[in-house]
Amino acid sequence: MTSEVRAAVFRPDDERIDDAAELLASLGATPVPDPMLAVDATGATPARGDWTVFTSKTGVELAAEAGWTPTETRVATIGPATADAARAEGWEVDLVPEEYSSAGLVDALPPAVGDDATVTVARSDHGSAVLLDGLREVGIETTETVLYRLVRPEGAGESTELAADGALEAALFTSSLTVEHFLEAAGERGVRPATVDGLGEAVVGCIGEPTAATAREHGIDVDVVPGEATFETLATTVVERAAPSHHEA
Repeated sequence: MTSEVRAAVFRPDDERIDDAAELLASLGATPVPDPMLAVDATGATPARGDWTVFTSKTGVELAAEAGWTPTETRVATIGPATADAARAEGWEVDLVPEEYSSAGLVDALPPAVGDDATVTVARSDHGSAVLLDGLREVGIETTETVLYRLVRPEGAGESTELAADGALEAALFTSSLTVEHFLEAAGERGVRPATVDGLGEAVVGCIGEPTAATAREHGIDVDVVPGEATFETLATTVVERAAPSHHEA
């Protein structure tokens, strides 16, 4: 049995893929970076609202680059990484839910915003309907501003061929869209069935149940969904699970 844990990771095609590869290497894995997302900014800024919700570090950075600042609005973020990005811009963060997800925001926002408040959700074009629908269902006036589109980078998909050849020990999906783009790339390369079969022999990890549900819907067996929805926790758990010492125990 090989001692190598080759771990494919599909983070956006920016510093996040580099940071992910560095983290995986520090955990003793051999990273296989294969970005499945690239950011196409719209140039929009968040619409006016009593509260502004950011669901990613990218959204914060793009809003700041476009000159937006949180004047006359309070800021909520989906998790600590997004909150850290907002604070790095000098913004005050008023709410981070205990559960780092759209569902967590739906639970946390209503008691915080109060009656008659308006909420703007500033995010990508592939945001979950859970957040908007959940807030509207409890009577909160909610609008959405699309700050960026998420597209698949040209040439993505080398890892699909490795999976098809049984040459991956692990794969880490961080959103439903990374799953979909991965499988689209496999299809374009003519290896989709073999890729899905190959992942059956690997340890597959997903951030959050929505990502895991998407993977399962497409026939991918999911082994790890960490309780804390952060990439560091995902990477640590998956590599630990994929390490030979785990299989030999």
